Amino acid sequence: MQIHQNYSLKKHNTFGIDVCCKYYAEVKNENEITQLLSEARFKNKSKLIIGGGSNILFTKDFDGLVINQISNRIILSSEDEKYAFVSAEAGVIWHELVLFCVNKNLGGIENLSLIPGKVGAAPIQNIGAYGQELKNVFHSLKGIHIDDLKAVNFSSSDCKFGYRDSIFKKELKSKIIITEVILRLNKYPELNTSYGIIEDELSKLKKDNITIKNVSDIVCQIRRNKLPDPQKLGNAGSFFKNPEISIEEYNLLKSKYSELPGLKVSDTVIKIPAGWLIEKCGFKGKRIGNVGIHEKQALVIVNYGNGKPEEILKLKNKIIKKVNLKFNLELQQEVNII
Repeated sequence: MQIHQNYSLKKHNTFGIDVCCKYYAEVKNENEITQLLSEARFKNKSKLIIGGGSNILFTKDFDGLVINQISNRIILSSEDEKYAFVSAEAGVIWHELVLFCVNKNLGGIENLSLIPGKVGAAPIQNIGAYGQELKNVFHSLKGIHIDDLKAVNFSSSDCKFGYRDSIFKKELKSKIIITEVILRLNKYPELNTSYGIIEDELSKLKKDNITIKNVSDIVCQIRRNKLPDPQKLGNAGSFFKNPEISIEEYNLLKSKYSELPGLKVSDTVIKIPAGWLIEKCGFKGKRIGNVGIHEKQALVIVNYGNGKPEEILKLKNKIIKKVNLKFNLELQQEVNII
């Protein structure tokens, strides 16, 4: 295990922000994590665990230790008549886990295809897309407490999952290193094609027996068509959460904006696409200096190459302010700002 000093994080965040950290280390297993955190020089230093860096906006150099897990084991750990339990180490690329499950016809995360990042970050964010969320298939996770280096285990209820939220973004923020995630997948997949765009694309296949691989392939196609490749254009995916409001609030807004889309998430709550709100405020495709809003997806803030964190923050605040003035809705950021 090599520990780097004054290390550039430009290649470790998909926004491509050129900042440095005081110390940087890549770890392969729990023993290396424990060994690293036991070093006296790191005792009072801030620690940051990064995966693919796909949900981070660095605003300055990080005066502490950055830990990147590069473990990559995926195993089918157990199964019963209906479910298979798949264990993946935190350093596994998320999409590789999706492919592992799809190739074994294990259903539950095919709609989450091509989400960037690593497995260890998935529970923190409770990642979701196209009608599926991690919490729906999550069984448990293993980790290490940063302060006392004790092994910890979390069940689904322990994680306090919410919409793009968990206990690891609140009470336990920066206190736990997730090392392994166990999912419970369906051996007899039940397809989730409730999102119109998926249904539309599936209908073009003209097949009677749609498989989870068909769904995964279509999700990949949709994402590639409408989301920018971070290798070519710096971004962190969806910058904002979709606001959830009461049915009463939704109906009031709908009376003013008849075309307002909404997805019913419960008997009392409607989710509104933040991208639609941002687009209606005139930001879609707009460039301001070195940053802007993607031309195909208004949820995505992009860095055209030389953007500074201050430019991204300024644009973020401008969007929040304008959406609030127009719709009386407060957008919440999804990206972790450091």
